[in-house]
Order: sequence, then C-alpha cells, then structure tokens
Amino acid sequence: MLRGSSFAIAAAVCFGATVPAVKYFSRDVGSWSTAALLYAGAMLGALRPSRAKGEKRLGRPELVRLATVAVLGAALAPALLATGLRHVDGASASLLLDFEAPFTVLLARLLYREAVSRRVVVALAIMTSGGLVLVGPTLAAPRIALGSAAVVAAVLCWALDSALTRPLASLEPTRVVVGKSAIGGTLALTIALALREPLPHLAAAGGLLACGVVGYGVSLRFYLLAQRNIGAARTASVFAAAPFFGAAVALAAGAPPSGALLAAGGLLALGTYLLATERHEHAHEHGATEHEHMHRHDDGHHDHVHTEPGFSPSREHSHPHRHEGVVHTHPHADDEHHAHEH
Repeated sequence: MLRGSSFAIAAAVCFGATVPAVKYFSRDVGSWSTAALLYAGAMLGALRPSRAKGEKRLGRPELVRLATVAVLGAALAPALLATGLRHVDGASASLLLDFEAPFTVLLARLLYREAVSRRVVVALAIMTSGGLVLVGPTLAAPRIALGSAAVVAAVLCWALDSALTRPLASLEPTRVVVGKSAIGGTLALTIALALREPLPHLAAAGGLLACGVVGYGVSLRFYLLAQRNIGAARTASVFAAAPFFGAAVALAAGAPPSGALLAAGGLLALGTYLLATERHEHAHEHGATEHEHMHRHDDGHHDHVHTEPGFSPSREHSHPHRHEGVVHTHPHADDEHHAHEH
C-alpha cells in the first residue's frame, strides 16, 4: 500500500503542477496541437531504459486496449483540457480535475468489481459536492460554464483511460507510455493538420513539450506503477491530490482566490483524505494460478524458490511463476493478486 501510494503521489505532483503551465503555454495554440505537443513530450520523457530486467512486454492482445486508451487519454482528453483552460482560471480548472477520482472509482467498481466501502461512498459524495460548489457559480457565465464542461469532459476521458489501463499495469511501463503517446500524439497531430491549426511559436512549443515530459510521460509511468501495486480505484484516490498541487501553483502565480474556490478546495481535500487513508482488510482466497509480472519475494505472496547465487528477496524481477491456493487475512489493495470480487 505504501509503495503504491508513493508512486501515485509522485504521479499527482508531476501532473498537477503542470496544469497552470499548460494553460499559460497553450494560450495561442490550437487544442489538438496542444495535445500533440504534450504527448510528444510524454514520449520523450518515457524514452529511458527500464531498470527491471526481463519485465513482461507489450503483446498483440494488448494493442487494441492500448489504442483505445491512447485515443481517450492522449488525444481527446488533452484537447478538451486545452479548450477548457481558455475559459477557466488555472486554479479552478485544477480543482475540477478532482472529478477524475469519483469517475475512476465507479468505473473500477463496474469493470473490475474493486471494493467500494461506505467510507469511499461518503468521500465520493463530498468530492462531488466540492466540484458542484466550484461549477455552480459559473453557470451564469456561458463561456466559463463551457470551459468547465470541457474540463470535466476531459476528466471523464482520463477516468475511462485510467480504468481501461489497469490490465496494462503489469506490463513494462516504458513501452506502454511510449505506445500510448505515439498513437495519441499522432492522431492529435493529424487532426490539428486537417483543421489547419496555426503552428505554435517556439517558446510555446518548448513549454508544452516540457509539460508533456513531466506531467504526462513521467507522471504516467508513476501512475502505471501505482496501479500495479494498489489497483485502479485506490490509485485514482491518491492521485486526487494532483489538483491541489495545480491550484497551489496557480494561486502562487497570481490567480485570484474566491469563496467558492476555497470552499470547494476544503471539500475536495476532505474527500481526498478519506479516500487515501481507507484501510481494506478481510479474509480472502487466492486460487492456484500461473502468470508473469514484476514481483518481489518479501511481499507475502511470492514464495517460489530461486537458486541463483546472491538472490535478494527485495529485488524486483519478472518471470512466469505459479501460486498455490491459499486463504488468509491481511490489509490489501486491488493489485494483481487481489482482483477478487466484493
């Protein structure tokens, strides 16, 4: 839980802090051009060798899923975000991104039967209320209301992306990030050229590429590692801290605070705290299975024997291995070994 939550927090910091910067650099750049530049940067940020040797790689069965999440998360979502940022201040847009947590938790429940306790339901209700407090006053201003709707639509696309990405989390993350970025970025670039969006200035292009490296490449890699450890719903719950980093940066840069912004921030912070500190424990059964994924031998679930000299139980490695059936009780999240129904 601690390991997965640490990855999710790192992803949240990288993504959240770049939202105000994306608003600044995309002012005179088309929405689809913005999406293409962000995910070109993401691909650059992911082009690094994996430290884990022998990690399971992307295969043909995963390509359709990868293409789907690329269209949703690497083309449509950033284009919608760029559209919304033209009409909404950076702090408000950052907090609106917190809708991703409720969306992703509900999708994880529907698609994978991940656990949703009463504490989670209360937290989601509080967070939704915070979002409504933020959006409500904008309804009288059509442009701002349109911008808010575009940001929430982007969040829904990213929630679908996050939920559908969960089965890819056991694969080598660099290949997933590069593949998603290449497909989504190419699609966004094709649409930008078809719409004849103007070419961005060098400074804007460089700024958006930098935002893509940190907020979409490095962040997505951390997000995949978090999903591998704690599942889709809990990763989204901890990642819900991202909007607060974005709002803090926007306010520090001079965005005007308001009563609605502060009230929404308080509600969203409370909901995020309730989600991130939930404890899940019950008796559960692991059926006998054989699979391949990154694992360690000090996690209580991998007790097969390695005979190579100098093998360390805390070293991550990947190879096909078998689990015998067992019933036990311990705190857990919805990782690859705890995908049981609730």
